[in-house]
Amino acid sequence: MAGGRQLQFDKEKALEQAMFVFWKKGFLGASLSGLTTAMGINKPSLYSAFGNKEDLFVSATEHYLAKHASPHVDCLNEDGQPLNERIKSYLLSVATMLCSSSTPNGCFIAVAANELAGESLPEKATQIIVYAGNYAETYLAEFFTAEKAKGNLTTDIDVNELTLMVITLMHGLSSVSRTGKSQQQLKSIIDFFVSKLGI
Repeated sequence: MAGGRQLQFDKEKALEQAMFVFWKKGFLGASLSGLTTAMGINKPSLYSAFGNKEDLFVSATEHYLAKHASPHVDCLNEDGQPLNERIKSYLLSVATMLCSSSTPNGCFIAVAANELAGESLPEKATQIIVYAGNYAETYLAEFFTAEKAKGNLTTDIDVNELTLMVITLMHGLSSVSRTGKSQQQLKSIIDFFVSKLGI
C-alpha cells in the first residue's frame, strides 16, 4: 500500500460514521482527525472518496435526510388512520430517533442549524443546512394542504400555522432530548400537543 493510502473501504459505512461526528459536533466542531478516526480511513482516502470537509458534510447531510429523516414520512400516510393519529405516529417516530441509543441524541439538522447564526460556515455547508431545514417544513405543508383538500382539516385551520407548530415542536423535542429527557417524557409532550390540535 504505497504512501500509506487505503485503497479499499466501505464508503457507505464511512459516510455513516462521518454523519455521526457531524451530528454530535456540528460542522465547525468536527475536526478532520476526528472524522478520519471515526471513518476508519486516512486523509488521502477521505479526499479521494468525498472531497474536502465541506463536501463530506454535504454528503453526510444528504445521507441523514435519506436514511434518518425520510422514513418518518411513511407514518403520515398510514392507511385507515385518522389524521391526528397519523400526526402522532409521525412525531413518535421522530422522538424514537431523537432518543435512540444507536444515534446521537437530538436532531442532526437542529445541531447544524445552530451554526447558521455565525458567519464562519462555508457556502456549500450553509446551503445544505438551509435546504435540510426547509425539508420537513416543505413536505409537511404539502401534506397538510392535501389533507385539507380531502376534507380532513377544517377550513378555518391555517396550513402554514399548523406546519410551523409541528416544526417548532420537533425543534423543542430535539433540544430536550439532548438534555437527557427520556423517550417517555417526549411521548407525554406529543400526546398533549396532539390532544390540543382539535383535528
